[in-house]
Amino acid sequence: MNDLYDLYQQVILDHNRNPRNFGHLDGPTHRASGHNPLCGDKLSLYLVVDGDIVKEVRFEGSGCAISTASASLMTQSIKGKKVSEVEELFQGFHQLLTTGSTQEEIDLHKLEVFSGVSAYPARVKCATLPWHTLQAALQRKSDPISTE
Repeated sequence: MNDLYDLYQQVILDHNRNPRNFGHLDGPTHRASGHNPLCGDKLSLYLVVDGDIVKEVRFEGSGCAISTASASLMTQSIKGKKVSEVEELFQGFHQLLTTGSTQEEIDLHKLEVFSGVSAYPARVKCATLPWHTLQAALQRKSDPISTE
């Protein structure tokens, strides 16, 4: 079990140091900003949604390792998915972070590296900030999202 924990930590650290899909996206169809005032995480999320498919997604901002890694892995997980599939991923991810497990029919793939976050309630907000920002973008909410 310790090897699995070490692997999960390595994945999170890698996505923090080398975030995927990081940077501005010109011409997004959807966008939103989020902020976690508790630790200072800030995130801007940009999407191109064509019909019901997330064609492109990028993010900018600064934050802790958990927040940045969550945004990076989230962008990889949702690209090419239907909006309904993205919502299902959000529900499964949120359940994983708050309870430590998820329903078997929801396959989180690499997102499972965050399973240990449920033991640290203050870090749950760091990990979910990108996801709440994603929901705001898909719902085209213009006010910045805050975890407080």
